[in-house]
Amino acid sequence: MKLEQAALQLEALGNPTRLNIYRILVRAGDEGLPVGSVQEKLGIPASTLSHHCKRLIETGLVSQERQATTLICRAEYPAMQMLLGYLADECCADGSCPPQGLRGRKREQA
Repeated sequence: MKLEQAALQLEALGNPTRLNIYRILVRAGDEGLPVGSVQEKLGIPASTLSHHCKRLIETGLVSQERQATTLICRAEYPAMQMLLGYLADECCADGSCPPQGLRGRKREQA
């Protein structure tokens, strides 16, 4: 993964609404979710959701597929794995790792 692509994806996820959308889609699994279901979960206008989904699609983190009259959104797991790998690639590369207290730290609940 190139630095520019990682930066674009991280920038897209830096918006709270887009991050919420992405987390919802990641939890949904390979089946994804209809756009209407995502909208219901977030309680935002369709136009706002469309704007944010477009940005996630442009960065390769999300895909959409039309099934008859329904638009299905899916998290692109390979893209997520590449981004996570890119972030972790340099971990401890210079021989110094984070202090023991920072390893395995439980993540904060949003």
